[in-house]
Amino acid sequence: MIGKFLGVALAAFLGLALAAPAGAQQSFSPSQRTEIEKIVREYLLANPNVLAEVAQELERRQQAEEKIAQARRMQENKGLLLASATDYVHNPDGAVPVVEFFDYQCGYCKRVLPAVQKLRAEGKDVRIIYKEYPILGPVSTFAARAAVASRAQGKYIAFHDAMMSNRGRLSERSILDLAGKTGLDVAQLQKDMASSEVQAVLDRNLQLGQSLQVRGTPAMFIGDTYVPGAVSYEQMVALVAQARENCAIC
Repeated sequence: MIGKFLGVALAAFLGLALAAPAGAQQSFSPSQRTEIEKIVREYLLANPNVLAEVAQELERRQQAEEKIAQARRMQENKGLLLASATDYVHNPDGAVPVVEFFDYQCGYCKRVLPAVQKLRAEGKDVRIIYKEYPILGPVSTFAARAAVASRAQGKYIAFHDAMMSNRGRLSERSILDLAGKTGLDVAQLQKDMASSEVQAVLDRNLQLGQSLQVRGTPAMFIGDTYVPGAVSYEQMVALVAQARENCAIC
């Protein structure tokens, strides 16, 4: 393990500290390059603290590169991300977009629900765009289909919150029970769930998530900042304020 880490650090150190410009690299002979690598290796062994510094710098550069790549992906998918006619959107005229990818069986999504609800109530200029992203199995897909279909009866938010608030494991039966308690016509809901339009919404969301490299839930796009994983209300508010000041895709 140490040898592998040393190899990575050595390569990184060479790349960060000793790499010559592209044209000059050709001036090193194989024996010279071997000697340089030997010197660097001996230096790293004598100064192991440098390994941590190299690893930190490498991580910083990778994060910077990923941030640039994610911004490019968001621009390329801006239409589907922010303005899809098939999404449920809270406060459509809000200036600051907040997009949430979620799965109804995701425990972390359930933890984030109170923060999203508070933002929905207090963020007067916030536009919340809901993206069903069922990645945790057949029941997740069933729940997502039911949620999308509920829009036809005007009960989406109530049903969404009911499923997200449910603390037990969801099942097809419990989802339909929650639908009934929310005031939905369950028989009509089941008919609507079978439509090709509902499936098309889920297909688009899954394809969009893959294009944006959303690998888990919850995942939020607040303004032009990608936030994977659970986030607090305070963090949401701070990112919304940041988006008000500077947002490339808003």
